[in-house]
Amino acid sequence: MKIGYPCINLSMDCRSSRTFRLKNYSESKLIETVKGNLDCLQKILEYNLDHNLYFFRITSDLIPFASHPIMKFDWQDYFKNEFRKIGSFIKKHDMRITMHPGQYTVLNSINNRVFQNSIKDLEYHVEVLDLMGLDKTAKVQIHVGGIYGEREKSLQRYISRYKILQNNIKKRLIIENDDKSYNLKECLRIHDKTQIPIVFDVYHHECLNSGESINQAFEIFIKTWPPEDGIPIVHYSSEHPLKGKPGHAEHINMNDFKNFLDKTSNFDFDIMLEIKDKEKSALKAFETLRTDPRFFR
Repeated sequence: MKIGYPCINLSMDCRSSRTFRLKNYSESKLIETVKGNLDCLQKILEYNLDHNLYFFRITSDLIPFASHPIMKFDWQDYFKNEFRKIGSFIKKHDMRITMHPGQYTVLNSINNRVFQNSIKDLEYHVEVLDLMGLDKTAKVQIHVGGIYGEREKSLQRYISRYKILQNNIKKRLIIENDDKSYNLKECLRIHDKTQIPIVFDVYHHECLNSGESINQAFEIFIKTWPPEDGIPIVHYSSEHPLKGKPGHAEHINMNDFKNFLDKTSNFDFDIMLEIKDKEKSALKAFETLRTDPRFFR
């Protein structure tokens, strides 16, 4: 079991997600920005190693405009050594890496242009992980997408679109149950037709489910992960104490977290903490996890 957080380290004056406006695009500006982002990513990973945080989500903004038509620069070749160095560090220390394209990457969109752009964006994310030389346990996660007034047709459209993706995308792609449209049961229907692993979001399940308890949900989603894809991935967060659902908490509630660990003690999984204060909550969670026999050392 490994624990981590997404994209940004709030303890460091360094961001791997720096970008710039499209109107300011130039090759020199791109090179400068990407170099800074890759340098910061390396520093964040070193921080994580020093603090026993072996799970990390790399920002989608690592390469600005990577899937935009304006991108003509061969950033893959220009930065290949930097990617190889970062990948070697990740592999040497047995870290787990994921990426998560944004809300406009929607495979089941009824707009063909959105669908085509989504493929380009997935190709970019997969390329980053491939350039690092990471195996297929490094994943790219997305949601199922929209309902568009026809839930069944939209679900089937995702399945048919998934089947035509290139194998290099398929081997990394995972789907996540969400809090508004597609619950775990519906993700399982997609898995049954595609064999795509399901990343289980605990809080989303609390917001939208088919009556399954946490233990029942774990029994279901764990089975969607073959050994070669790594141990299953869980997203953990909780309800914002003031804003309520679907707002995410800004700080980890340690009593809830310990209760969650107790309930799932029979399962092994990696935990991504989707909590607003990032590594600060991850460090608190580590103190609880360090005595758990499942925890990676």
